[in-house]
Amino acid sequence: MQDKPWVQHYPAYMPAEITKPPFDSLVDLIRQNTKQFGSSPAFENIGKTISYAELNRLSDDFGAFLQNECKLKRGDRIAIQMPNLLQFPIAMVGAMKAGLIIVNTNPLYTAREMEHQFRDSGAVAIVILANFAHNLEKIISNTGIKTVIVTEIGDMLGGVKKLLVNFVVKKVKKMVPPYQLPGAISFSTALAGGRNHKVTVPPLKNEDTVFLQYTGGTTGLSKGAELTHGNLLANLTQCLPVLRATNKGDIVPGDVAVIPLPMYHIFALTASFAYLSIGMNVLLITNPKDLPAFIKELKKKPFHVMIGVNTLYNALLNHPLFKEVDLKPVKSCVAGGMALQEIVFKRWKEMTGCTIAEGYGLSETSPVLTFQMPGKERMGSIGVPIPSTEIAMKDDAGNTMPYGEAGELCARGPQVFKGYWQKDNSQVFHTGGWFKTGDIAVMEADGYIRIVDRKKDMILVSGFNVYPNEIENIVATHPKVLEVAAVGVKDEHSTEAVKLYVVKRDDSLTEEELREFCKENFTSYKRPKHIEFIKELPKTNVGKILRRALREEAAA
Repeated sequence: MQDKPWVQHYPAYMPAEITKPPFDSLVDLIRQNTKQFGSSPAFENIGKTISYAELNRLSDDFGAFLQNECKLKRGDRIAIQMPNLLQFPIAMVGAMKAGLIIVNTNPLYTAREMEHQFRDSGAVAIVILANFAHNLEKIISNTGIKTVIVTEIGDMLGGVKKLLVNFVVKKVKKMVPPYQLPGAISFSTALAGGRNHKVTVPPLKNEDTVFLQYTGGTTGLSKGAELTHGNLLANLTQCLPVLRATNKGDIVPGDVAVIPLPMYHIFALTASFAYLSIGMNVLLITNPKDLPAFIKELKKKPFHVMIGVNTLYNALLNHPLFKEVDLKPVKSCVAGGMALQEIVFKRWKEMTGCTIAEGYGLSETSPVLTFQMPGKERMGSIGVPIPSTEIAMKDDAGNTMPYGEAGELCARGPQVFKGYWQKDNSQVFHTGGWFKTGDIAVMEADGYIRIVDRKKDMILVSGFNVYPNEIENIVATHPKVLEVAAVGVKDEHSTEAVKLYVVKRDDSLTEEELREFCKENFTSYKRPKHIEFIKELPKTNVGKILRRALREEAAA
């Protein structure tokens, strides 16, 4: 294979290789930001803003409490289970300063899923939103968790607003089921207690593990990807040139970056550190599924940058209130987590004048491996590898496939994880440190890459490989289709058959109409044998369509 043909597509501001990150740890990054941006806003949520200096001080307090009052020691695992609230970055950075390993936990997990993650990680402490504490009560005795810190939604709002919000959430909206967790500590108590001590930050290095980032579970039992300070620092260094590149003016300190994806997800996590490193004001959206409330936030003040997934951008485009948002200040938008559909890309550009830069990656890669270079977007591809990243398509034996031929996308670079926490990783990497992503892809001779599909999502129809992404991308262009997912179901005549799950945009859409559309666009073996109209597609909390859940439903 030619050595890195993709570098020819890099813009002038993009280096072919990155240098070693200028910091030993993410804690060093936060401390440097404090010196540089001080009183500038760092995070904003529910109308409350904290500055870079306040983030540093509050996280010092929280870290000091963990070390001195909870007696947690370097390398202990602490779970954080909450949506996007100001408490999240405070707890996260505080835990880092105490030298702990953070177990990011989806707040929507069931008690069973929580138990698996806490037992697997060996977590000894947790910071949890009160809304989900009843699930912790059910399983805590089966885990090693001894320290429980409970926060409520309004805890960082202060004064009367804190009391009012917490009262409404608990007593009026009934969003906090009763729970009993003897010995649990309030978040406010932890911050107050930490002020009586000083945090002692251990000598952290690039190679030290900082996160156990559990895979989304879309393909099976969740596993903890062991990510280091160096992994995340490398990835934000690799991505910053693209994140800062716009066709509508430079991104500058003080610009507002909207993060509607949860910070426990690797995409939002790394993006938040990247935006903080520029000195931006990160607006955290607690519940982006409440579109009217989300859009109301977007209308309050100009915003300049946003991250999201295809389904979120699509939902905004189709909501009537979104037309009332002032989109002129928007400079840059980024998509990841799932394939960006061409129709969404085009409609977003028409409405905002801003393209969506698509990145590709995984939890295991911190997350970004490839990016669409601004101004050189090639729809249907995931762009080209980012600096200091090698990508190759390999067969099961580890042989590199020629250009234009499909193989498993394998990667190596400074952002690639150590391996899965306390698992046998012998089958995770090919010889030479090539991480097997599980995605089937093709690299063109000029370095652009097309994802064909997940290995486990591929549908086998009479010996032919059918890739759901292709089916979904075409069907999504039908003007009466809002969302679509394609899965394989057992078929006695052809091994598997294609089944479509469709959410209508227009109620007049019929099965016959859709079948005729598919007949015009697909060869016979790719056409869906089964079509089912449903009200909503099952998704992860970040909006990724759960094909596995649809396959299980079809099988049942």
